[in-house]
Amino acid sequence: MPNQEVEVLVVGGGQSGLAMSEHLSDCGLPHLVLERDRIAERWRSERWDSLVANGPAWHDRFPGLEFGDIGPDDFASKDQIAEYFEAYAEKIAAPIRTGVEVTSVRRKSGQHGFRVETSEGTIDARFVVAATGPFQRPVIPPIIPADAGPEQLHSSSYRNPEQLPEGAVLVVGAGSSGVQIAEELRRSGRSVYLSVGPHDRPPRRYRGRDFVWWLGVLGKWDAETPPRGAEHVTIAVSGARGGHTVDFRALADLGINLVGLTSSFDNGTIRFAPDLGTNIANGDANYLSLLQEADAYVERYGLDLPEEPEAHELGPDPECVTDPMLELDLAAAGVTSIVWATGYAVDYGWLQVDALDEQGRPAHRRGISTEPGVYFLGLPWLARRGSSFIWGVWHDAKFVADHIAIQSTYQRH
Repeated sequence: MPNQEVEVLVVGGGQSGLAMSEHLSDCGLPHLVLERDRIAERWRSERWDSLVANGPAWHDRFPGLEFGDIGPDDFASKDQIAEYFEAYAEKIAAPIRTGVEVTSVRRKSGQHGFRVETSEGTIDARFVVAATGPFQRPVIPPIIPADAGPEQLHSSSYRNPEQLPEGAVLVVGAGSSGVQIAEELRRSGRSVYLSVGPHDRPPRRYRGRDFVWWLGVLGKWDAETPPRGAEHVTIAVSGARGGHTVDFRALADLGINLVGLTSSFDNGTIRFAPDLGTNIANGDANYLSLLQEADAYVERYGLDLPEEPEAHELGPDPECVTDPMLELDLAAAGVTSIVWATGYAVDYGWLQVDALDEQGRPAHRRGISTEPGVYFLGLPWLARRGSSFIWGVWHDAKFVADHIAIQSTYQRH
């Protein structure tokens, strides 16, 4: 059977792949999108049951389609988000094939284009877009041996409190996933320890506007790519229960035991860095700074937005912050589960071209790879702070599609 040929092959059928497909169609570029599972699979099977979007529906969407079953200020559930992307794929008539896994991409010798091996045969593509996103390989730091006693799982495998064995739970990581999982577990009656590392902590709403609006008008979504090593800033914000500001003091009042960064383990005892107070203080400073910038913006433009002086009042630090726990005997504390909300690493083992750095990370500028003809989409800070968000990836995809269209014209003349 002869190889299938396509101008552009897009690998990944989530938000990045669909955004790419729409803009490629607008440019008149023939293309094919391959997805190894279902459309938006990670929203379906790698998120906990009660997860909702971290941004309101008016913001966390593509420009061409609104959420039809929730209000603009509501937070879509993971299932509603998956259904939204299915509907979007139908709306734009995306040429997508599901259930097809890409196993390798190699440059064709002596000519333009790539030979792509898949679970259903070989495809020759002139351009390849890696749109598999940032959530590829769950990372669990090698701190606690697997046979140490407690059940250990990554947040991508967590579903609900009933999934875990009876007993206390240690949640490691205080970004959006960690704080929401810890709060859910505590509200279910569990004893919970939450390991808090460095983080940003924006207000959910301030002066009647959601924090995504403030980041927009203050120009923070357009912040340029940070220096290497600062790509992944943990953001503690929640859309759960209608959306609320993450307040570690409130979590402590709820009965969650706050501890510092998880650092080491020995003979049944886990140790925490003495940095809890510093991490909380730095998160508070980030929070207060945004409030101050928002106030200055309101005054500068004379906006009629209600004052909210109480938002600036933080209250005293709880005892677990002023006198932090530095070690925990897991058995004595009854800890039977550890949930690692510690993020992800990329995995481009299938991309066998000169498009990665020595650590296996994409080498690119605004998604344009160091390997001519290869592109990346959906990564944190691909072009700016908003790049890995639903709306941000749509705008990044337009830039990438325009670049492909220009290169396609050059190659054919």
